[in-house]
Amino acid sequence: MAFTHVDCFAGPGGICTGMHAAGFQTLVAIEFIESCCDTYKRNHPEVHVIHKDICAVTREEIIPFIPKDGVDLVTSGMPCETFSTAGNTSRSFYDDRQFLYRQGIRIAEICNAKFLLFENVPGIQSKRVTKDSDRLIVDQIEEELDEHGFTNHKRFVLDAAEFGVPQKRHRFFILATKMQDIELNAPIPEIGRKLVSVQEAFAGLPNVIPNSGKEETEYTDESSEYVDLLRDDGFWHREVFRSEHITYHMPMKHRQATLERFHLLKQGESLKDLFDRYTGEEREALQKNRVLPKKMFIKRNYRLVSSEPSPTVTSHCLDEFVHPIYDRALTVRECARLQSFPDSYDFVGGPYLTPHLHNNIQDKYEQIGDAVPPLLAYAWGKTISQLLKSAFSVQ
Repeated sequence: MAFTHVDCFAGPGGICTGMHAAGFQTLVAIEFIESCCDTYKRNHPEVHVIHKDICAVTREEIIPFIPKDGVDLVTSGMPCETFSTAGNTSRSFYDDRQFLYRQGIRIAEICNAKFLLFENVPGIQSKRVTKDSDRLIVDQIEEELDEHGFTNHKRFVLDAAEFGVPQKRHRFFILATKMQDIELNAPIPEIGRKLVSVQEAFAGLPNVIPNSGKEETEYTDESSEYVDLLRDDGFWHREVFRSEHITYHMPMKHRQATLERFHLLKQGESLKDLFDRYTGEEREALQKNRVLPKKMFIKRNYRLVSSEPSPTVTSHCLDEFVHPIYDRALTVRECARLQSFPDSYDFVGGPYLTPHLHNNIQDKYEQIGDAVPPLLAYAWGKTISQLLKSAFSVQ
């Protein structure tokens, strides 16, 4: 019998995808963004998806889908904007978003969950409750876990790259349970495991030509152990979605000046390096021709290094990354590869691309960038499965 799971702040289904591969059955998912819900439903039709502000979700909407003895796991990856230190001005805001962890605890109580797993950026560890307070959010989370009986809890910071994801992505977790006799632990990286590189992640994907409007759908003969895993729908328990063709491998439209800027970049360089390299009249000439913008953005136009994992994929991945070899931005499928979504994953929700002006709309790049990498969720699923088996064997 599969262990059961409820997915809060579900996004497009990254956690569910990994948990499903690890043998969990997701019963309920809660998500506010409609485009994420559409993608989630398409890929996980067996899950009851509640498209609603989690604060307004009632007990009556959840209980009909929960076993009488409760669920095994509730996951809660609340929005990270107010906790991020990555050049995000919203970190200076103190509003209701930093208290959304309470909804994870509330849902866990409704579901009588055996385990509760919080996920967020490491920056949450230094965020204060209020601007003029010395009290940290993480301390308050643990205090409120204690108040609700989840007195056995532990903090962890993991790097997704150590669990097979071709991306240096550090994430903070709190694992909590009401069971006192369980020694909590996080997934342990495989000893001697080689990090997956961008080159390995993109194996089998042909080049696409900017401004051509031509979507490439046929794989090349190249592959890698990582790509074989992403195409193994048996591993992901996604046999019904099996496809022999590439999806969402559509080129972007770039101005000629933008293409010239990309051409100037070496692997591992970004827009900042171009501003450092070109100064005075040379920079002015490039700016006049719009090859360089008037303003330098630190996290913009980073050319990936073929032999290394990528930096953290974010909702701004279209603007942040340049292909390691070709002078263009990444396709949706390439971003999905960096996040470890299986190749059969169908990003049906929302537009292909939309300006970052709408908080209630996420295009396909934003959905992918904000998701939890499925292979990292898979590692947690296997670890929590062992903890559950250990608990049941003792009792």
